[in-house]
Amino acid sequence: MKVWGVGYGVSGIGLWVVMVLGVGVAGASSNGMTQAMSGSASPAVANRGMGSGGPVVEVDFTNPGLTPSHWVLTLTPEGEGHFWSENGQAGSAKVEQADAPGQPQVPLVDRDIRVSKEFARHVFDAARGHKLFAEECDGHMKVAFQGWKKLTYRGPEGQGSCGFNYSKDKGIQELGESLVAVGETILEGSKLDWLLRYDRLGLDREMEYVVNGAGDGRLMEFGTIKGVLERLAEDEGVLDRVRKRARTLLARIQE
Repeated sequence: MKVWGVGYGVSGIGLWVVMVLGVGVAGASSNGMTQAMSGSASPAVANRGMGSGGPVVEVDFTNPGLTPSHWVLTLTPEGEGHFWSENGQAGSAKVEQADAPGQPQVPLVDRDIRVSKEFARHVFDAARGHKLFAEECDGHMKVAFQGWKKLTYRGPEGQGSCGFNYSKDKGIQELGESLVAVGETILEGSKLDWLLRYDRLGLDREMEYVVNGAGDGRLMEFGTIKGVLERLAEDEGVLDRVRKRARTLLARIQE
């Protein structure tokens, strides 16, 4: 059986997962720390690109130390979804500031996405295999903060939720890590799109990072950024090794 996940802890990341029926709802925090770190999702976010009549997974991620500091990913069992990100502060610009000099800026994202049916099935199976998340998730261990993750399921079978920084349950821990990896892949796609338009020389280093992330599990589900990868693979105006790396990533895409 194929196991989804990243083989190491993700430091400094906040994540909520919410499965809802038809309309995504950002879950309420289970403690004061989470409320302080977590921005509330836009009420309209879960409706974008989502139909009604079936369960939906919503991943609400927040970390004030990262750029962007807040994003929301919704998924259906068929793998359709929507991704939306923000700085988490009122009046924020449409483009985040770079984390450090020389790093590419990160455009805010608001678009439909698609993950593989296999990955979507894994997410929903994980919820149903853990009592619809109506169980204790947090390991209550003295470990480095990896980000607060709240998992909630709502659908025909019922509903439940749990939150954790680090879970002793391998399945829950890997689910959180794999969902973060998908979100990070979508954000990398927005960086690549920005670089293709405004800083083509910066594509070489960024594509090297993306390929390395694909190899070690930090990034996954490259179908979510298929469009920009296809443009890079076909653009004779970028470096040859950038085109080759784009083709390598395109070959990894599963339907």
